[in-house]
Amino acid sequence: MERLQKVIANSGYTSRRKAEDLIVEGKVKVNGIIVKELGTKVTNKDVVEVNGKAISKVEKVYYVLYKPEGYVSTTNDELGRRQVTDLVPDYIRVYPVGRLDYDTSGVLLLTNDGDFANTMAGPAHDIEKEYRVKMKGFLRKEESQKLCRGIKIDNYVTKKAYIKNVEYNKDNETSIATIIISEGKYHQVKKMFEAVGHPVLKLKRERYGCVDLKGMSVGQHRLLKPHELKQLRLQAK
Repeated sequence: MERLQKVIANSGYTSRRKAEDLIVEGKVKVNGIIVKELGTKVTNKDVVEVNGKAISKVEKVYYVLYKPEGYVSTTNDELGRRQVTDLVPDYIRVYPVGRLDYDTSGVLLLTNDGDFANTMAGPAHDIEKEYRVKMKGFLRKEESQKLCRGIKIDNYVTKKAYIKNVEYNKDNETSIATIIISEGKYHQVKKMFEAVGHPVLKLKRERYGCVDLKGMSVGQHRLLKPHELKQLRLQAK
């Protein structure tokens, strides 16, 4: 027997966390009966329905997408904006691992493996994320050092970061830098640079763990290679 939320996640319908929300909201039935208890366990003989549709196990897939700007990293947007899932085949239902902002581009993982998505996006796992940032003003050495040591944003202090390849454009008074972090808080990179007086103008995630954008064009996706998948799982332990 397996927990209901895990069965839903393994079907590729959504992540385990979202599956828990669906259960609590009364949108899940087991053998025709609405179930709201998160501890509920089911067997292969039980019929599980989500939003009125029976689920079944599907082959697990793992994509990396070169997300363009102007797409939301959700599978449902109230404003009707374009979704990242529009850029991958629609015959297999996948969802993003974590999020990139609407105006942010770069590496985004998508999968129908709820356990994998939950593990990768979990706050306890220090998977490196590398961003290329364009910002207002000239980033000074002492400001970089503050960011690298950890800086207070909202009600927490960020973990240590690493900044490299800083460039300056005197004509439009902007800076470009690469920052490597191991967290994924809401709007974290933008808030970090704003905290030292440099609003972000453009943001691109160039690497997620061992996965980067080499050989990819904007809007393109590919399957994760076996060694990438293995390495990500090792990094998340």
